[in-house]
Amino acid sequence: MPARARTAVTGWAYGHAERLHPVALAFALMFFAASMTPSLLPRAWYLQAVATGLSSVIGYGLGCFVVWVVRGCGLSPRFSARTRRLGWRVLGWTSVVVVPLALVLGTYWQRIVRELVGRTSAPYGTYLAVLPLALLIAATILLVARGIRALSQRIILRLERFLPAPVARLIGVMLVVVLVVLAADVTVQRGLVATAERAAQVADRDTPPGVVRPTSPLRSGSPESPERWETLGSEGRRFVAGGSNAEAIGAVTQRAALDPIRVYAGRDSAGPGGDERDVAARVVAELDRTGAFERGTLAVATTTGTGWVNETIASAFEHVTSGDCAIAAMQYSYLPSPVAFVVDRETPRAAGQALLEAVQARLATIPEVQRPRLVVFGESLGSYGSQAAFPDAEALVTGVDGALLVGTPGFAEPWGTITANRDAGSLERLPVVDGGAAIRFAASPEDLELDGAPWGDHRIVFWQHASDPVTWWSTDLLLQRPDWLREPAGPDVDPGVRWFPVVTFWQVSLDMVFSLDVPDGHGHAYGLDAVDLWAAIVQPEGWDGQATARVRAALAESR
Repeated sequence: MPARARTAVTGWAYGHAERLHPVALAFALMFFAASMTPSLLPRAWYLQAVATGLSSVIGYGLGCFVVWVVRGCGLSPRFSARTRRLGWRVLGWTSVVVVPLALVLGTYWQRIVRELVGRTSAPYGTYLAVLPLALLIAATILLVARGIRALSQRIILRLERFLPAPVARLIGVMLVVVLVVLAADVTVQRGLVATAERAAQVADRDTPPGVVRPTSPLRSGSPESPERWETLGSEGRRFVAGGSNAEAIGAVTQRAALDPIRVYAGRDSAGPGGDERDVAARVVAELDRTGAFERGTLAVATTTGTGWVNETIASAFEHVTSGDCAIAAMQYSYLPSPVAFVVDRETPRAAGQALLEAVQARLATIPEVQRPRLVVFGESLGSYGSQAAFPDAEALVTGVDGALLVGTPGFAEPWGTITANRDAGSLERLPVVDGGAAIRFAASPEDLELDGAPWGDHRIVFWQHASDPVTWWSTDLLLQRPDWLREPAGPDVDPGVRWFPVVTFWQVSLDMVFSLDVPDGHGHAYGLDAVDLWAAIVQPEGWDGQATARVRAALAESR
């Protein structure tokens, strides 16, 4: 390249580079490297790019804040042009070393995480695509932020024409904040969320392939049921059409069995103006119609956003009880769980509480000696909703005869309080509560044993994996290291996982995207261990390990 052209290119590069502060870029580089470290689950390269881009631009912003504070304190040193050029060269050469090293190490760490959760490893070259996409994401966010700052400055300059400067700055900043909040509300709440709900509502009308309307009067949606098949929703139809009959259950358990009862009501079954309590009343009416209150055990299941019930957990319960049971559930939303997880945390609680209270009110009319045992279960938002009626651990233990609460989100209560008040010396990922007298936590069935400690008749089980980001995600991760990252790592978590401010929050957030895309026993994938856990909770007479093994094999074959 001719000397003049080379000088022009160099000048252009320096001109644009000097618009970025070197201290802020150093922070961005540190956050870039930290974002490549392992977290709970393996991440696809594009998710890694999102985590890296977000972390890097936040690091840059933090660096800018540090510079602003230093300047505000009058401590900013003055460097010569030669010193500044030298600083830029040091930063550049450091980046040349750190960036490729972080990419290589990130690929290596991802292979370790994949092996821990039983996933095949991605090709080594895949992570090379992280850098350009991460830079694009970071640059886009930075440009938007600078645009907002420019808008704020323009508003302030106009206001300063007729207002004192401090007042103009205050009002200008407030106006920009309001504009940004309104834009975000229109874009996210009224745009993305509304679009997602409309799409989900359309999908809710479809019946999943292979799902056929039940003919048994013991199922909602059957010809004898007042709950019309069309009103149950896609997941409701899947639920009432699933499961086994008495013959199939008896063949597996090798004991006499009944046809299990499954009742369900869709979100719109109560008609215009109806709410969760109206839908819950229809579910109780179905329980009465099917004779569910004459069964040995009655389960109230709180669903996830779209009305989904984990079929393996439901079928495991029916096998362990030999079909002498009923499961009651209802749909409360059209939103997919990831969307509801972010924008609607009130409806799952309202639905869970409404259904449980309606069932408990009906049970109170039955003589105590004739009542079925009452258990609750739910997964993810279902676990969150199932706990809504219980203000504390004591209410949970005394309010039901048993519970299986699966993959509980970290914001759920009383899960959070129970975990925080665990016995001294027990782990946050596997708390011990009152020596395991009533409440026990398990990642696998063996965790329930607690060295033979006595366990009462009211048995509450929180089932959670060490590698489940849904359980361990919290906004506290932004600035606070949790106990589960201070303690020894779980068996499927890389011991090299470390906490970094801000970075770990984005890593765990993006781990949730594919938290189901791992084998059972890891992440947010909960399956056949439900047989063992239900057997421990329900305690069927004469049940043994061979019966558990037969049920596990049968459910594995049917999945």
